[in-house]
Amino acid sequence: MPPRLTKEKGYWRGFFHAMASPCEILFATENRSLARELLQQSYTEAKRIEKKFSRYRADNCIYQINQSNGTPVLVDKETAHLLNFAEQCYQLSEHKFDITSGVLREVWTFDGSDNIPDSTAVEAILPRIGWSKVKWFESTITLPTGMEIDLGGIGKEYAVDQTAKLIFKRLKTGVLINYGGDLYALGPQQNGEPWGVGVDDPEATGVKQIGAVNLSKGGLATSGDARRYLLKEGVRYSHILDPTTGWPAPDTPKAITVIANTCLEAGMLSTMAMLQGSQARSFLEAQEVDFWCL
Repeated sequence: MPPRLTKEKGYWRGFFHAMASPCEILFATENRSLARELLQQSYTEAKRIEKKFSRYRADNCIYQINQSNGTPVLVDKETAHLLNFAEQCYQLSEHKFDITSGVLREVWTFDGSDNIPDSTAVEAILPRIGWSKVKWFESTITLPTGMEIDLGGIGKEYAVDQTAKLIFKRLKTGVLINYGGDLYALGPQQNGEPWGVGVDDPEATGVKQIGAVNLSKGGLATSGDARRYLLKEGVRYSHILDPTTGWPAPDTPKAITVIANTCLEAGMLSTMAMLQGSQARSFLEAQEVDFWCL
């Protein structure tokens, strides 16, 4: 479906679908042709990133790496940048943010049911997880047989930041990018007021809001289990899994929203905080960022 552009109060609203998410961009400008041109460029960029880094495709670099069976793979500059960022996240999180943990989906399906996997099945997956087992040096990655990488945890946030850079070349302020709840603001609205961003109620996501955040510049990301979880005998199992155990981190907040300089940074911090479980709030306080922990 091609992108759509509509006129709202004081801005143009662009909409399209990419990366399995609704994508919305608000342009606080009277220039319709500029808004339409920037929307088309944003759509093209989002689709490019989706095609290049999706693990669901069989024609991109992620597929090539995951099918390499221990053979070294040389990657391009952009892929190397994301792998370097993922490695940094792995170290900063004490091995809890791990792009090799996607293989856990073989035993976990977060469809709202009570289908909790057997502990032996989870344990059998663990030997195939661990960035420390991957050889990554000077743009060449060697992935042991049976392991996979998945950039889904950072891909959408990266797309938001790339879109912001693209738009900034033509429009310096008055833009709000929202890709499935991951946001970036390029300056306030035309009247100087910040953008008001609603905070979903984790108990009624998409239906009810429990607050609002003012955002004038920077990135915002939210992690939580509102949409993807399992529920059994009164225990809620978050889709954010601890790669060192193969199980959801215990006592996690229902949702965490973080504001940071970039959307990628905000997403990294919100996910790392969720993996801290009951220590999420103290973790974020130590990072000295604005956050909401529910």
